[in-house]
Amino acid sequence: MSDMSSYLKVKLLNLTLNGTSYAGMNNPYVSLHTADPTDAGTGTEVSGTGYARVQANFAAATGTDVSEATTTDTTWAAAGASWGTVGWIGIWDGTGGSSNMLYHTALDAAKTIDTGDVFKITAGNLTVTLA
Repeated sequence: MSDMSSYLKVKLLNLTLNGTSYAGMNNPYVSLHTADPTDAGTGTEVSGTGYARVQANFAAATGTDVSEATTTDTTWAAAGASWGTVGWIGIWDGTGGSSNMLYHTALDAAKTIDTGDVFKITAGNLTVTLA
């Protein structure tokens, strides 16, 4: 995942070029989408029974790291109803409407989530890369 949101681009530019402080977050939340969220954080996030964004745990960057991966599985609760076909994910600084998307990407393969299905991204398979 290397698609950075417009929100985060502005924050990082102001941090590095204008000295404007930006407090990032630990353990951001991952969302599932049935339409591309784009850099603007739009698109269609899943909103079915039992759906909620899930926290992800990432390793700390060190040395010359330009890519960080999750250290644990990121697992959603079983779908209480059909969530549709998930083709994208986003990483956010919160769970609700006032939160900001940080990164987004398309999944390698779209997945239809039906009642009772559990969506899981295994440890190490969700990475953020800065280039």
